[in-house]
Amino acid sequence: MLPAMPPPVRITVGQEPRSYGVEVGEGLGGLLWALLDRHGISSRRVVVSTAPIWRLVEPALQVPAGTDPVLVPDGERFKLLSNVARIHDGLLKAGADRGTTVVAVGGGVLGDTAGFAAATYMRGIPLVHVPTTLVAQVDSAIGGKVGVNHPLAKNLIGAFHPPRVVIVDPSLLATLARREFRAGLYEVIKYAIIASGALFATVAQSLSALLSRDPGVLIPVIAECCHIKARIVTADEFETGQRRLLNLGHTVGHALESVTKYRRFRHGEAVGYGIVCAARMAEARGALTSEQADAIARLVAQLGPVPPVGDLSSSDVLETIRYDKKVVDGRLHFVLPTGIGAAVVVDDVTSAEIERALACLGLRPGP
Repeated sequence: MLPAMPPPVRITVGQEPRSYGVEVGEGLGGLLWALLDRHGISSRRVVVSTAPIWRLVEPALQVPAGTDPVLVPDGERFKLLSNVARIHDGLLKAGADRGTTVVAVGGGVLGDTAGFAAATYMRGIPLVHVPTTLVAQVDSAIGGKVGVNHPLAKNLIGAFHPPRVVIVDPSLLATLARREFRAGLYEVIKYAIIASGALFATVAQSLSALLSRDPGVLIPVIAECCHIKARIVTADEFETGQRRLLNLGHTVGHALESVTKYRRFRHGEAVGYGIVCAARMAEARGALTSEQADAIARLVAQLGPVPPVGDLSSSDVLETIRYDKKVVDGRLHFVLPTGIGAAVVVDDVTSAEIERALACLGLRPGP
């Protein structure tokens, strides 16, 4: 006889009237439509997904027979306004009105794109996230950020559009390729570095169990990341203060994705490089000990292998960082760890500092 699954973890994000719930539990996908009913979601629902994801997860989701999802291309290079328009077309074809809810089933790219479509269709309609990747379950589905890329910079076009509810079912991760799953663990490490030394120790000590997707280890780790993000987002919904800490590793990570045309890295892999870069910069400033910086670099490396960066130019990465959305009044806001479990946002990072840290990653100097 199989052991009973623990009850779902329920987390509240934000403050009224924009608060919403996150539910984390094994098998919740099989209760999807009933859960949406319980949360008072309108019965008029349009699923938005990608063909590969929908084919894999539809059997696990309890959706009405004959559900006809709006399907868009998969992958970071398709995170474009043209795909938002494609979703708008699908919503119009489905007869969606302002009472219709978009149910986004997929990873971070799909969630961001479908979320931006929901935010802009008829000036905003309700949104539900059903994340199917680890990156989305611990990070992108929570917090209300939606948007798409611009050729010059990632996530440059977007909005804040909180979902009505987020349904996190770790069993859906069984469909992920090993590389995709590993990519999500870099975001877990990010949360550990900025907010929880205990989580960092858990990941380091239980890496084998996490990589084998042991639910006894995986579910508490996912729930802890969701708790951390919920606390930060509730305190700073619109990213004017401490929410910027969630960008650890993302400034360099986004630039690496952009200069390689979103074709080389999974998002988490690029963030992993960015985390190590930030740790080395903090070490050079004396904000982080060498032992702590080495521990961060070692844990990131243990998730490898990752695509090489030796052919990339640090000057190209620096040029891309100029367009980063975290530049405010001409000053780049950069997240540096000050310990394992603490970080700070600074606005005085120099190009020379970034270039030295990029050299530690193996990027070549100059054009």
